[in-house]
Formats: sequence, structure tokens, C-alpha cells
Amino acid sequence: MSAEALPNREAVAAARSRGDGPIDVIGLALTAITILVALASFFPIYWAVITSIKPDGEVISGSNSLIPNRVVFDSYIHIWNNTNIGIWYINSMVTSLIITALVIVSSAGCAYALSQLDFPGRRVIYVLILACFMVPMQALIVNHFVLMAQFKLLNTWAGIILPQLIVPVVIIVYKQFFDSVPKEFREAAQMDSAGHLKILFRIYLPMNWGVTASLAIITFIGAWNSFLWPFLAATGEATMTVPVGITQVKDAYGIVYGKLMASAVVAGLPVAVVYLIFQRRVTQAIMLSAGVKG
Repeated sequence: MSAEALPNREAVAAARSRGDGPIDVIGLALTAITILVALASFFPIYWAVITSIKPDGEVISGSNSLIPNRVVFDSYIHIWNNTNIGIWYINSMVTSLIITALVIVSSAGCAYALSQLDFPGRRVIYVLILACFMVPMQALIVNHFVLMAQFKLLNTWAGIILPQLIVPVVIIVYKQFFDSVPKEFREAAQMDSAGHLKILFRIYLPMNWGVTASLAIITFIGAWNSFLWPFLAATGEATMTVPVGITQVKDAYGIVYGKLMASAVVAGLPVAVVYLIFQRRVTQAIMLSAGVKG
């Protein structure tokens, strides 16, 4: 029986190599659906880019051509020369980097304390953090605005940064990974007179660099794309971030779609570059966050 099965297997393998095997209809259908979904997802980005490089006359003429008749960069030149795009970029970069650094450091320290230290009220604090995770930031906008106004931090970097430091999901993810680290590592370090800060930054974080990189990237992207709170906290163009600043792109003749699209492309370019370079880490961070929500 085994002697007969061997030639049959060889015949099937030979048929597959020649392309004579049965067609995987379900696989082809799923592939086609995936391609269609990818094209549908990419089309708005493509439309924004080609609109930004069309002449204004072609944009307002109602032409729906997928390829511009003439490529011009007047919209990009306009926003560079007539807006504070450079200042907006600096504001976005500085605030996003500070938010990312403070969120990672503070969340790692909080997660280490909840995971490795035994102190009164630890479970209560963790329950409160889980409760904060369930409350959307939009529900706290009024409280944040009143507090920042009382502290006179509106229209400042501090006023934009402080309310965005509340990211409970980072603490929860860190705690889950710190719980999986054997306690023997901490006990051995304490026998060598290592303090908790040294244990955290020399042992626990290096053992979870992949998680740290993923959380840092996704936090940076979220801070860069944040619109609602910076829109309320920064009313002057000198402190606006890029997502808020592009709402100030105007023209004497009303709405200028080409310039608005150029502003949107410029605003989304850093995030797109970060995603293309670190897409594996971004995907990992999304999966970690989804695991926590699940």
C-alpha cells in the first residue's frame, strides 16, 4: 500500500508543479477581495495627492479625471510661502516627541510598581486605571480646558502636552509584560544593591524593547494626529500643531481644494513615513492594544 501511495504523491506534486492541479477558487476570491479593499482604502490618498498637484482651474471645473492634465506644485508653494507650516511642524514634532517620551517613562514606572511592588491600594489603583481606559478622552475635554485655563496654560506647549499624557493602555500593556518576567531577576538585582529605577531601566525595559518601541511609535502617531484637544488649547497660529494649522489655509476666493489637499498631504507625510519604516512595530502595537481591549 505504501508502494502505491508513493507514486500517487509524486504524481500530485508533478501535476501541481505543471499547474494542472485544481484551482483554489476560494483563495482566488479572497485575494481579489483583498486587492479591492486595498484599492478602495488607498483611493482617498491617491485622490488627495492628484488634487494637490492639479491647477486650481482644473480642480474647480468639476473634472473627475484620475490623471491630472497638467502637474503643478502651486498649492505646495502657496502653503509654504503664505502659511506658518514650518512653525506648525516644529510644534507638532516637539509636542509629539515630549508626549511620547513622558508617556513611555511614566507608564513603564507605573506598570513596574503595579506589577512588582507590594503596597497598600495597589489593586484599587489598577482598577482605577482600567476604569480610565474605558472613558474616552473626549468626555474629559471640558475638565481639561477649565484646568488649563485656570493654570494659564492655554496657547502653550505645556497646555497641549499635559492632557495627552493620559494613556492607560500603555500602562496596562507594560504591566502584562512585566508580570511575565520572572521575579528572580529583580531579587538577584536587589541582592547586588540595585534600586528600583536601576532594575526598571537596566533589566525590565531591555527585556521588553520590542514592546517599548511599538508603544512609542503608536503613541507618537496618535499625538501627531491629535486634533480635538490641540484645536481647543491652541487658538493662536504660533502654537498650533499641523492638524490644527491646516484648517487655517484660506484664500480670498473661498474654499481652495487644491491647497487644502496639499496641506493634508504635508500633514500626513511624517506619519506615513513612520508607518512605512516601522510598520511591523505599528502592527504589533495595534495587536497589543486590541488584546487589551479584548
